[in-house]
Amino acid sequence: MKKENKFLKYFLILVMVAMVVASGCKKDDDDVVVPVEPAFTTLKAYLTANSMDLNNILDGWITSAAAAMDTTTMTFPNHYVMDLRSAADFAIGHISGAKNTTLATIIADAANNGGKPLLVICYTGQTAGHAVVALRLSGYADAKVLLWGMSSWNPQFDKWTPSIGDIGIGHANWTMDPITTTAAFGDPTITTTATDGATILAERVAALISGGFKGVTGADVLATPANYFINNYWAAADIATYAHITGAYGISPMSLAGGEVNNLDPTKTIVTYCWTGQTSSMVTAYLTVLGYDAKSLKFGVNSMIHTNLTAHKWSASANYTFVTGP
Repeated sequence: MKKENKFLKYFLILVMVAMVVASGCKKDDDDVVVPVEPAFTTLKAYLTANSMDLNNILDGWITSAAAAMDTTTMTFPNHYVMDLRSAADFAIGHISGAKNTTLATIIADAANNGGKPLLVICYTGQTAGHAVVALRLSGYADAKVLLWGMSSWNPQFDKWTPSIGDIGIGHANWTMDPITTTAAFGDPTITTTATDGATILAERVAALISGGFKGVTGADVLATPANYFINNYWAAADIATYAHITGAYGISPMSLAGGEVNNLDPTKTIVTYCWTGQTSSMVTAYLTVLGYDAKSLKFGVNSMIHTNLTAHKWSASANYTFVTGP
């Protein structure tokens, strides 16, 4: 009898201990910590799922004036033309039918397009690249840049001719050495309170257009290439033909789905350069949305080895008519 009582006593103690432990480990639903996915991961998934990877954004993003305009009227009746130049320069002369706007207000102003495809114009075709990335990421998938900007329209607006040059020819940091071997890096960090891809994207596009054009001169990059993570956005055959900036990588094409974006170092300033600074403006804008500190090398290699180029080379403006006034 004593043994049975003793056994029952121990059994009751064990049950009480188990109940206390279970009670102490239980938490209300509000106390459960759910891991938060990094904003970059969420944004990456959203962009790839909605056909907004970089290769999608770079599909048919630019057109020449001759290819898109009505050659009889020298206008763009099938496009809503948005001119990013200053109000003063717009008043001096612009394409008939164009609307003056700014990079900062491009998304809001695009709502006035009346259903027409958007054609964005700036001085040289470079700032327009930032605008078109913002537009394409905001639902205007057919927005395009006018090749060479207003510089191509009439000599009066030419900003290209004084910007070409040969500073890279013979420069110690323009080299035929092998291109830098790619390596894998981590993701950039995006600071946001949003948790869904659409809202994160809208925030990042707003940051892009409010931040203005992100550019750097070829002279600065050639002088101190080690200060940047430099990417030559060319095909390998073109790099072999024309050489490259010391330390440059050759990451092209570049996409989220293909993982090439992970070859960029998010701790450094990413400088992308191309032939004219127009494609690199698009790439730079996209990388800025992703959270990288990115800059476009202004005027591309036209500013560094213009004489040596056999293609993608600025030559001269057309002589199309324009109108004055606001």
